[in-house]
Amino acid sequence: MMAFLRWLRDLAARLTDRLDLPLLLALLALMAISLVVLSSASEGNARLVLSQGARFGLGLAALVLISRIPPAKLRLWTPLAYAGSLALLSLVFVFGSGRSANLWLNLGLFYLQPGELLKLSVPMMLAWYLHSVVLPPRWGALAVCAGIIGLPVGMVVLQPDLGTGMLVAASGVFAVFLAGMAWWRIGLFVGLGLAALPVAWNFLMPYQRDRILTFLDPESDPLGAGWNIIQSKIAIGSGGLAGKGWGQGSQSHLDFLPEHTTDFVFSVLAEEWGWIGVVTVLALYLFVIGRCLWMAAQARDGYSRLLAGALALAFSVYVIVNGGMVAGLLPVVGVPMPLLSFGGTSAVTLLAGFGMVMSVYAHRKFMG
Repeated sequence: MMAFLRWLRDLAARLTDRLDLPLLLALLALMAISLVVLSSASEGNARLVLSQGARFGLGLAALVLISRIPPAKLRLWTPLAYAGSLALLSLVFVFGSGRSANLWLNLGLFYLQPGELLKLSVPMMLAWYLHSVVLPPRWGALAVCAGIIGLPVGMVVLQPDLGTGMLVAASGVFAVFLAGMAWWRIGLFVGLGLAALPVAWNFLMPYQRDRILTFLDPESDPLGAGWNIIQSKIAIGSGGLAGKGWGQGSQSHLDFLPEHTTDFVFSVLAEEWGWIGVVTVLALYLFVIGRCLWMAAQARDGYSRLLAGALALAFSVYVIVNGGMVAGLLPVVGVPMPLLSFGGTSAVTLLAGFGMVMSVYAHRKFMG
């Protein structure tokens, strides 16, 4: 028995020797908070909480395993990962399922959302390509990068899933930005993007236009399109300093607040745990982002630095978009709060991404 315990201890030590303890502890804290908030938001639905816990466990297993893969091997497998993500995404158009959009593939034991995988494979592919070209990227390289980003983003938006498309685009754009693109080029692209907004408006779905109009004036339809934002703001504002207490949130428990285990779970946190809970979670997010950026700066090759940095900055966008959405500062686009909202593919891919960041840091001494 003692020999078996020593074997388990040695195995655990070998599996975790490439993990960054401060980052891991912050992620575990976020996941623990998520399970506590979801338990309240779901009114004690043990099945939902256990399901999310199992997904966190699967994500942590992916994190541990990927952290042990050298970045050189990740770079070697990158084209295959990118092509595989596109292939799975294409299957959604034929076999996809969902309530309002065909976003998931039913694999029997679980549902897979291929769009989430692109949040990893797109920055991986851009880092792979930019690693082999002269930096900062010139117009030819930028055209290739636009194609790497544009193809999957276009496919996601056609599902339609504008929120995921925006996040996939952000993860790719950050990789290009970190490659040292000249500021005048950045300004040019920003200007072109702003000029294209009136044209893009004509391609939005009716419900997407309604979300933007509601964001601009939620009081114009308080019992219809503006309901979600108004109730979310009421929940956040009513939390006060210390909140109403676990399980005491009226907005979620009386069904005023929609999607309170997914898109608006942060509103539940704010109502029940107040300013103290919100600041605690935001501090953890800030630490995770800062730690990942610091680890990216320690990388010894271009691929690793671009990949880790892009994943860290993309994670910050997820937090900003959901936080702005539930506070009425941004339109509602169906983006969950990372590692807080209920969701399987999102949690697993996020933790797998942190495994890549830890791999970059753990293997930095062996890079040329």
